[in-house]
Amino acid sequence: MRIARMGVLAGLISFIAIGCQSKMAQENRALWEQNNELQAKLASADVAPKADPAQVSQLQSQIAQRDAKINELQSQLRQPAAGQPEAAVANIQTSYDKSSGRMTVDVPGDVLFSAGDATIHDSAKGTLDKIAASMKKDYAGKLIKIQGHTDSDPIHYSKWKSNQDLSLARANSVKAYLIKKGVPADLITAQGFGSDKPKGADKAVNRRVDIVVATR
Repeated sequence: MRIARMGVLAGLISFIAIGCQSKMAQENRALWEQNNELQAKLASADVAPKADPAQVSQLQSQIAQRDAKINELQSQLRQPAAGQPEAAVANIQTSYDKSSGRMTVDVPGDVLFSAGDATIHDSAKGTLDKIAASMKKDYAGKLIKIQGHTDSDPIHYSKWKSNQDLSLARANSVKAYLIKKGVPADLITAQGFGSDKPKGADKAVNRRVDIVVATR
């Protein structure tokens, strides 16, 4: 009886995996990771022994809803706000980490700020408006971390004593703007990492502000 049940379960998981593969071929990395999460849930000890069509359908629905939210935000951020060049918007990236359940919007620092400054460009406010709207609509009640990053060049001609100070000031500027746009203040924290967490050798890529949302 146990062997027969395992066979039925294996067939069910295989059926779901095939459907997910078709979806993965068409969608972005965030959706791929979401569907992998569904397969992991179906294979887990907590779900597998009780797997039935209704439960599988519920899991698929939950994943689809999160997929739709991330896709919608990505689509919105790809559209330049008034006065913002398309090239700048193209560098904004959205990703999802299935292991931590965190979505990250990576906004280049050069889009948001002038060199050595923490005052948000007027041209970048439209993008932050879209992010704020999504936080209130699709991620209401979720914790948000604003993480500032810089390149490794020493500071010489600004009021900041270090890259860490500058990165924190920039994170606080974005935090204050999102709060101004209606994101609850008690949900947002700001962090400054300076040049401690580079993404690669490209200095422009390392100058960024990450908006990290705990989706779970």
